[in-house]
Amino acid sequence: MLDYIWIDGDLPILSQLPNDFNSAAILFHPFIQMPSGWEKSKRENPYQHIYPSDEEMLKLGEPISWKEVMVKSNLKSYKELFRVLQYLTGAPSDEYKKLASYVKSNPDFYYPEEDRTSLFILNSLVKILCSKGANTLYFSEPIHDTNGSFKVNDMSSLEIANLSPNESIITDENMDFAFMGIYDSFITLLLAKDTNIEDTIKSLNLEAFICDKETYFNSFI
Repeated sequence: MLDYIWIDGDLPILSQLPNDFNSAAILFHPFIQMPSGWEKSKRENPYQHIYPSDEEMLKLGEPISWKEVMVKSNLKSYKELFRVLQYLTGAPSDEYKKLASYVKSNPDFYYPEEDRTSLFILNSLVKILCSKGANTLYFSEPIHDTNGSFKVNDMSSLEIANLSPNESIITDENMDFAFMGIYDSFITLLLAKDTNIEDTIKSLNLEAFICDKETYFNSFI
């Protein structure tokens, strides 16, 4: 069992990893593209806030990479886009205006899921946790201070996503890997005992920033 951990944003991420984990990667939650006209068909009044449900996202949505959004909104780096997303409700900056303009011009385009791990990458992460033969996964969530375990074949992606109302950490029975949603953010942190986490990331084509000894959340922002 591995309890949820709180990462201090002012300290290097790798120095805070528990249980002999040696490497980490910041995974980016994809943006969401719904079919043309979807929002219009759902909206009952001009002021209604529309966001796809989990079922709608999986059935009709298409994941859009941060790289593609950076190109189309003229942002220069993952760090820049990450910073803009973190301050969506803050004072508008030139970078924010670029992204907001792009999103506004695409009415069926949505910001990534926040707090919990994106449904679009959840299956890939479960594959990583089971890649060394694990059949049982353990979870811990800090909101209601609950934890438990489940057999991988007994849970759907939607059920795993809803184990916690917000952030949670999930690990395999051997604790070779773990992933955790980060509060008030659009990323998931993947942890591994292996020192070369980059090969794991590439094997499933996940979009990520590999942490080194100097990476900490506040510097990434």
